[in-house]
Amino acid sequence: MHQDETTPRFAEALVRERVEARLAEAGASEASRAAAVRAMLHASRLGIDSHGVRLTEHYCRMLAGGRLNKNPELRIDRRGAGSAMVDGDDGLGHYAAYKAVEVGMELAREAGVGAVGVRRSSHYGAAGAYALAGAEEGFVTFATTNTDSMVALFDGAEKFHGTNPLAFAAPVPDSQPWLLDMATSAIPLNRVLLYRSLDKELPQGVAATPEGVPTRDPFAADMLLPLGGIDYGYKGAGLAGVATLFSALLTGTTLDPDFIPMYGGDDISTPRNMGHFVLVIDPDKFAGRAAFAAAITGYLASLRASAVRAGGKVMAPGDREWEVLERRRIEGIPLDPDTIRFLAL
Repeated sequence: MHQDETTPRFAEALVRERVEARLAEAGASEASRAAAVRAMLHASRLGIDSHGVRLTEHYCRMLAGGRLNKNPELRIDRRGAGSAMVDGDDGLGHYAAYKAVEVGMELAREAGVGAVGVRRSSHYGAAGAYALAGAEEGFVTFATTNTDSMVALFDGAEKFHGTNPLAFAAPVPDSQPWLLDMATSAIPLNRVLLYRSLDKELPQGVAATPEGVPTRDPFAADMLLPLGGIDYGYKGAGLAGVATLFSALLTGTTLDPDFIPMYGGDDISTPRNMGHFVLVIDPDKFAGRAAFAAAITGYLASLRASAVRAGGKVMAPGDREWEVLERRRIEGIPLDPDTIRFLAL
């Protein structure tokens, strides 16, 4: 949770209605805005506020400026028995990413695995939205993207990698999916922007000044630190390269340092040619769906029954998010002042 108890909250249906309306006013096609709303609500409902509906204003600005194609026509190029490429036609990235999952599932039903690259796309929010989309249909799914440089290397003093998320999800019988969605930076840039909006101090060891000096001031933060921070950031820096390998090198799209910045630049008309990557795996083509279902059920039961230290709580990936989901269904979705203003709430 990145909002406190005093943050105003709004019913999901109302938030959805306002986000849909703003994207429609900006000219986004019905199909592309439906995907964007789905992905942003995924994040806001599960407590990933930095990548939730607060991004609506940014997307609307990019649609108005011409960076984003208002009416993209997706094209699919099947490259092999288990591989394909999706051309996003420079539209909202959520649209191309969800299509990649759909194509991946089609391939996996035949080949066992479906590896799908995306090119000519754009920012797509929380990577977990796409991993979850596959898991909800019974597939083990991996989703990643690279982004513009904003994270220092280990011991580095300049921006090199993007926040480059890695997301994995798997189906669990009679339960919400197992879900891991993590940035390879200590925090995502949108978290810094959210903390600026809320005028809150950043956690220790997650961001740095332009000189590479760690800072907790969100207004002084110019770059992020890799996952692991000052002492173990080589791990996060290496994982960030994994995202670039899959989403940019394999797809022939833009490398992290070569992106037009998502924020702060004057150019909002030139498309960014962002790449994504999705890997969809059908358990039926491996040990079998029944064997996998029994295994993950037993694994999670064992994990959750593991001994805990005093005051601690053992959780499986996704447990926190599903708790937040249930709470927000009752209490509503918390929004920052800038988002409240833009959505006219």
